[in-house]
Amino acid sequence: MSTRIAPSLLSADFLNLTDEIEMLNQSEADWIHLDIMDGVFVPNISFGFPVVSAINRIATKPLDVHLMIINPDRYIQEFKDAGAAILSVHIEACQHLHRSLESIRKAGMKAGIVLNPHTVVDSLNDSINEADMVLIMSVNPGFGGQKFIENTLNKIARLKEMILKKNLSTLIEVDGGIDISNAKRVIAAGADILVAGNAIFKADNPSEMIKLLKS
Repeated sequence: MSTRIAPSLLSADFLNLTDEIEMLNQSEADWIHLDIMDGVFVPNISFGFPVVSAINRIATKPLDVHLMIINPDRYIQEFKDAGAAILSVHIEACQHLHRSLESIRKAGMKAGIVLNPHTVVDSLNDSINEADMVLIMSVNPGFGGQKFIENTLNKIARLKEMILKKNLSTLIEVDGGIDISNAKRVIAAGADILVAGNAIFKADNPSEMIKLLKS
C-alpha cells in the first residue's frame, strides 16, 4: 500500500477555506485531517460541528477527525452526523477506551487511538485489537509548526512490531512536524499515513508538495 497523505486544515488559510479544500480535492491527498481542540485537553481552541459540516459539504476526500478534547464520548454521534469518516480519540482522555472505540465503530466510522509523545506504545497492548488506526503524535498537541520529536521513530517501529506480532491490519498515522526532510524516515519506520500542515499549506505549490510527500 502506498503512503497516504492527510493534509491538516489547521494550517490552511481560513479566509479562503473553500479554495484550500478544492485544491485538496484536486490533489493526490487521500484524507483531510481535522484537529478539534477544546482549550482544556490542549491549550488551544480550533473549531466545532458547524465548520466540520461545512467542510464536509465541499470535500470529496474522507474527513479524518482527531479529537483533542475531554469526554469525547459525548460527541461521537455528532461528529458522525457532521461528516467524519475516521474518528480518533486520545488514550489519555478516555476513561473507558474500549467503550469509546466500540461507540465510534457502531456509529459507522473507523476508530483511531491517539498517543501523546509521553505515552508509551505498550499502553496499547490491551486495546489495539479494537482500533482501525493508531495516531502517534510527533509533537505535543495543540499548535502547528512544532519541531518533529525524533524519538517518535522508535515508537513507530515498536508499534509496527506490535501490530505484526498480533497479526493485525491496524494503520499507523503520524502527526506533527512532518515535512520533506523526515517523511522518508517516518515511512521507513512503519507509518502508513502522514499528517502534514505547514509543509503543505505554506509551500509554493501545495499540490506538488503532497505528491512529493506521497512518493
